[in-house]
Amino acid sequence: MIEHIFAFNPDSPLLFTQFYFWAFFALVFALFALIMEVGAKDDASRRSRSRLHSRNIFLLVVSCFFYYKTSGVFLTILIFLTIANWLIAERIKANSQKLTAKVYLILSVIIDLGILAYFKYAYFFTNMFNDLTGSHVTIVDQIILPVGISFYTFQVISYTSDVYHGRIQPVKNILDFGFYVSFFPQLVAGPIVRAEEFVPQLYKPYRLSRRMFGIAIFWILNGLAKKIILSDYLAVNFIDRVFDNPLLFSGFENLFALFSYSLQVYADFSGYTDIAIGIALLMGFYLPMNFNSPYKSQNPQEFWRRWHMSLGRWLKTYLYIPLGGNRRIGKGTYIWWLVIAVVSSALTGWWIWIMVPFVAFMVGVFIWDRHADSTASSSKLLYSNLNSFITQVLGGLWHGASWNFIIWGGINGIGMIVNKIWREMNWHIRFGLMTLLTMGLGYADYSTNQPAWRLFAIWAAIVWIGTAIRYIYFLCKGKDSKWTKGLGVSWAIAQTFAFITFTRLFFRSSSNLDPATANEVAWSTAKNMVNQIGGAWNSAMIPDFLWEYRWVVAMFVVGMIIHWLPTNWKRRYRLWFTAMPLWLMTIVVCVALVIIYQFVSAEMQPFIYFQF
Repeated sequence: MIEHIFAFNPDSPLLFTQFYFWAFFALVFALFALIMEVGAKDDASRRSRSRLHSRNIFLLVVSCFFYYKTSGVFLTILIFLTIANWLIAERIKANSQKLTAKVYLILSVIIDLGILAYFKYAYFFTNMFNDLTGSHVTIVDQIILPVGISFYTFQVISYTSDVYHGRIQPVKNILDFGFYVSFFPQLVAGPIVRAEEFVPQLYKPYRLSRRMFGIAIFWILNGLAKKIILSDYLAVNFIDRVFDNPLLFSGFENLFALFSYSLQVYADFSGYTDIAIGIALLMGFYLPMNFNSPYKSQNPQEFWRRWHMSLGRWLKTYLYIPLGGNRRIGKGTYIWWLVIAVVSSALTGWWIWIMVPFVAFMVGVFIWDRHADSTASSSKLLYSNLNSFITQVLGGLWHGASWNFIIWGGINGIGMIVNKIWREMNWHIRFGLMTLLTMGLGYADYSTNQPAWRLFAIWAAIVWIGTAIRYIYFLCKGKDSKWTKGLGVSWAIAQTFAFITFTRLFFRSSSNLDPATANEVAWSTAKNMVNQIGGAWNSAMIPDFLWEYRWVVAMFVVGMIIHWLPTNWKRRYRLWFTAMPLWLMTIVVCVALVIIYQFVSAEMQPFIYFQF
């Protein structure tokens, strides 16, 4: 029994959905409350600092135990990165010479990304090297990815960078820094907490009001419901079956699985962060919001401001802005564009067809940048598009060592660029271009009879219908009313949701795979699903599917309705819950937990973002 509690079992990691975890947290919170209560008897300044220090050490030990139960020996990597980055940050602060401090910052980034690259991208880079050189270099048979390494690596990079730029002062001791890096609620799947957001909380007095307690409990229940009722139920009962073998299912079933996955991945990831936010709040710490109803977005840019917000803020602060943002094109922009061109050419083998256009484009950009007014709106649009595309592609690569992730990031980047340019056009050009595109894709479908072209042609035709209606309304000089505005918003949300869902095809087909075989399997899955969705449909089978999977369909519909509820409605029932008397809240929590755990599958499903 003791061995089971303290030993690492790779088949039974600590998950927020396990009763074992909640027994663990109940003990942790009881000891935490005892530490805070003992210190509260004497609230003198010195005693208060000692109490906070004891709290931080206690939670550091607890967090290390939690990570050990999740990843075993890989705890040593977490400890190494913690020590290395704390020492480097101390040297950065101690050096008044900017160049020396920058060398230390670069050393920190090299160490952090070097370790991340080995565990996450070794197969990817080895295969690309073999493709480039025709060699047969091999690495060890299997590299196991440490859980959460992408998240805590980005956190330590944010710390050394924030110290270098003077955004924060270094933490007072290595134990406090270790607590920041390893804080267990968000350690393995985010949200990514930047140093300037969390480090000041290390030294703030503990406070948990009655309202904060209610909000924390609400977020925990909300997260459990999302994960177990929505995400796991949809995955186990339908989505995983389709993605495991798309050819056994019809085109409509493949399409429904793709849309259901969009809901699953949201419910899974946001469910984890809801639980993490609630647990942290019980202990007096605020974690940043990570999701804001992303499927209400009206365009791709808005979606990425609402989805995985902590990663978006990190990429904006430490990648997009250093590249130049919408102000300029720096050397980093040209370097990364060249890297993307080389990687794309190596993966596809289309060296001439990719490198020549890429090089020609960058030469044109260089000439433009030399002669154009950098403050003009057209220049800012160009700079922003180039740097945001690089950010999206690298954001895709952050998710995994598969070129399907690169495609996923690239498609999202292209979608953002197209949408920005589209909004700058007048309606005559919009309608004309959409008409030409629809005709061109229709001809491509007719002449090739390929499922992929058919999908593009159908989607273009749908968008053309919406564009034509808006164009006619524009020509008739119609005035926007509340009804027409609502219709326009609904149409924009539907288009954005469909676009994001299509990109999920490449995201999901690359997930849950051994990195050594990810590229081949991912491409095969994506290709088979496209062939099924774009192939001939037997419409007579759709009613049978809707009946056979009626509970899956009902769960999807209910989940989307809840997601699309007005924000003020959600705020009201959240506040209603927090205002309950404790006895009533206890009853509601118990009933909710009984209902939630009726949906638990035979095997606990790990959180999707554990693999990142």
